[in-house]
Amino acid sequence: MNYEIENPSDNLLFKPDTLWQKTVQVTESARQTGALKSIETQYYFIKQDDISFLVRSLANVFRKEKAKKEQKKKEKKTGKYFDPFLPYEENLFVEDITSTHLCLLNKFNVVDHHLLIVTRDFESQENLLNINDFIALWGCIKEVDGLAFFNGGKDAGASQRHKHLQLVPLPFIPDTEYLPIAPAIERVEFSNSTGTITSFPFKNAIASLDLTSFDNPLTAAKTMLDCYYALLEQIGFTLDKNTIQQPGSYNFLATRKWMLIVPRSQESCHGISVNSLGFAGSLFVKNPASLKLLKEISPIKLLSKVSVV
Repeated sequence: MNYEIENPSDNLLFKPDTLWQKTVQVTESARQTGALKSIETQYYFIKQDDISFLVRSLANVFRKEKAKKEQKKKEKKTGKYFDPFLPYEENLFVEDITSTHLCLLNKFNVVDHHLLIVTRDFESQENLLNINDFIALWGCIKEVDGLAFFNGGKDAGASQRHKHLQLVPLPFIPDTEYLPIAPAIERVEFSNSTGTITSFPFKNAIASLDLTSFDNPLTAAKTMLDCYYALLEQIGFTLDKNTIQQPGSYNFLATRKWMLIVPRSQESCHGISVNSLGFAGSLFVKNPASLKLLKEISPIKLLSKVSVV
């Protein structure tokens, strides 16, 4: 594949070593103004094989569901798509990343300091990631040590049509494993820097990376883009250079050390929704009944049902 975007925006607009401090400051002010609507949770662990799945029970998910219903009501009344990022809420604005992307707080966050990396102009969430997306992502992940992810399409858990990547600081909760699937990743046997997570009995492709070794945004982004294309092809996607639309739904996850892609078949199973975080070992249920069901069917079984075997 080649780089279709001419003259990509490789100039980071924020000063080095400032994004985390700015995130903390904006989080505090957004709480004070009420712009941040954090979702309280209780969490549990379900151990399966070498993965201790972190399962959160959402105590006040109605906040997000109410906002979604209001969004749909506006769209039905006006006949137009309501884009929460155009314009974005100024109280949630963290930083300008590049001329094509900016950084916002996730309004309905479960994890503190959950960031959204959003395109300034509307692009579809079902478009393939491009060089500008990876420049912006690298600029953020080198400042915030976390898990980046992208829900590629509705079947992959995307709730908004406007393209946005997400970045959650690690660990998910204090004094725990850096990432629930870390032990499974340590067992991956890489060949030419790529492999599969054998603990997952469904299609997946993972590559090892060292994003801390780069100093130049464009060089880092090209490396990430090449890796992304290779993993998409490894899971069976046929890429057409004449279109920017993705050939199927998938979840994309990345840290400073690796990149993972999982193709998706459906958004939920047994009423339990799954987005990219599920494949990092973090699942969400709405009530005790769903938690009981998840324990009965097992997290791996749930992930298999919504993936491509």
